[in-house]
Amino acid sequence: MSPFSRKKVYGGETKPKRRLYEVLHAQGLQMNQDITFLSDGNDTLRALQLEMSPKATHILDWFHVSMRLTVLVQYGKGLVHGDAVLGKEIREKIERLKWSLWHGQVDKALGKIDDLASSIEPFNETYTRFNHLVKALSALRTYIVNNRHLIPNYGQRYHQGEAIATGFVESTVNQVVSKHFCKKQQMQWSKPGAHLLLQTRVKTLDGELGAIFKRWYPDMDLEAEEMPVAA
Repeated sequence: MSPFSRKKVYGGETKPKRRLYEVLHAQGLQMNQDITFLSDGNDTLRALQLEMSPKATHILDWFHVSMRLTVLVQYGKGLVHGDAVLGKEIREKIERLKWSLWHGQVDKALGKIDDLASSIEPFNETYTRFNHLVKALSALRTYIVNNRHLIPNYGQRYHQGEAIATGFVESTVNQVVSKHFCKKQQMQWSKPGAHLLLQTRVKTLDGELGAIFKRWYPDMDLEAEEMPVAA
């Protein structure tokens, strides 16, 4: 199944259950087939996936985990300016936290998050974004706890050639949509318009657009006609 077909669109699909079923069915999915879903941990989305394919494997998308870790890394860079030695030590702890999550060691990761929470206390009065850092660290802990059953050994899966993330799908969609939502554009797109563009792009990437037009317009010649050359 193409990962572009699995990309969800918030608010744009009025009947997501039927839409997902049609996509899976069109690609020959059987109810007992071994399939892997990668998601951001949203309970509603996972419930929909389970209903579509009860035997499926569900994995927390590493792309979303790494995004949260990237936020911590950025805060860590700010800590270095306040105290170079302690700031560097905390940044190293963030890297070790990332290593634990990459290898699916959830309990160790949670312990390292708690250790980080204690380690940043000395910056309470000196770091202007301290409260933001505390909030980000707490949010990460909650995220990991709520999705711990979906966290595999990402490193092992990666080396075995198995999917761990849909980052390239996210970046492709964001690039297409964000450009046309930019206020500096002469023609700013509406959300329904952006959604329709995305659906067209998905069909193009999946190689289905031509067949759809052929079904709609049986007499249409999809092959480009050769233009006569002037004498």
